[in-house]
Formats: sequence, C-alpha cells, structure tokens
Amino acid sequence: MQRHFDEELATLKEKILRMGAMVEEQIANAIKALVERDPELAQRVIENDHRVNAMDVQIDEDCLRLIALHQPMAGDLRFLTTAMKISTELERMSDLAENISERSIELNEEPQLKPYIDIPRMAQEALRMVKESLDAFVNRNSELARSVCKADDVIDDLNHQIFRELLSFMIEDPQTTTRAIRISFISKYLERIADHATNIAELVVYLVEGKIIRHMDV
Repeated sequence: MQRHFDEELATLKEKILRMGAMVEEQIANAIKALVERDPELAQRVIENDHRVNAMDVQIDEDCLRLIALHQPMAGDLRFLTTAMKISTELERMSDLAENISERSIELNEEPQLKPYIDIPRMAQEALRMVKESLDAFVNRNSELARSVCKADDVIDDLNHQIFRELLSFMIEDPQTTTRAIRISFISKYLERIADHATNIAELVVYLVEGKIIRHMDV
C-alpha cells in the first residue's frame, strides 16, 4: 500500500514539473512575442493558457484524492498541501504571461516606443527564479529556496528602474503615454511572476523544514 502511495506521489511530482515547464514556456514566448513584435506567437500564448488551467485542476483533484484515500500524516501531508498551492502559483504565472501577450498585441498596433533591454533582462531573472524554485521543490532544497526569496529584490529594483524611465518618456512627450503605460504593465506582470516564484520557494521551505516564512526576512 505504501509503495503504491509513494509511486503516486512521484507521479504527482512529475505532473508539477510538466506544468512548470509549460509555464516557463508561456512566459518565455510572451516576452519573445513582445520583443520580436510577433502577434501570432502572442495569440498562441493566450490560447495555450487553458492547458495550464487544466493541469492545475488535475493536480488539485489528484491531491484531494490521495488525501482522502490515504489520510497521510506529517511530511506526506505537507507535500500534498504544498503541491496544491504550487500548482495555483504556476497557474497564476500563466495568467500573467497571457496578460503580457495581450499588452504585446496592443503595443504592436503602434510604433515601438524604445528598444526592449530591461524587460528581457527582468524576464530572464524571473524565469531563473521560477526554475530554481521548482528545482528546490524537486530536490527538497530549502537553501536554494531561500536564495530564490532573496533574488526577488533584483526584480523589484528593475521594475522601479523601468518605471522611472517610462515616466521620463511620458513627461517629455505625452503622446507616448499609452505605450509607456502598457510597457509598465508588462514590467509589473513580470514582478508578480517573480512574487509567485518567491511564494513557491517559501512553500518549499515549509515542506522541508516545517517553517512558515511568509512575511519574514529569510
């Protein structure tokens, strides 16, 4: 019975990794569509969001079924409750990739305001946080998880830098306001993706150490 349960937990972990890979691809494609001004790719990101939603529902159902059937205790129960929360965080990241793609399509209707330099850099950092938070989950590595939490400051700094630059555009030429606001939205979406990666990292610390570190310095 325990062996079968362990196999189901391993399968669940694989599903979360597949969902994570899908979300990473969604984010990367959303940014690629923005930088390359590719509305077709942006539309594919929007359409593919339903696949992530379906995976989120499936993982939740799997977790609830395993809890009901096996009534796990201690570490196994923490794993299942953590898995449910991680899938929710990933689903929200995919929603944000969809939001980026929507703004990208709108931006393609006007001349490009400026070359995208800091946005791709911000996306790269956010994607690294997502990947490392999932690596920490798979390997039950709370030290790596804590380093992800600390990396969030880099994203926040880039978001503030981008906002200041866009503000200068709007002040100098009010006709740039709409485009600048849309770009600032994209920056904010990336910041929120990093926040969700941080949430996953905090969940990993709880999974491994049994400590809740939300709203605490790590």
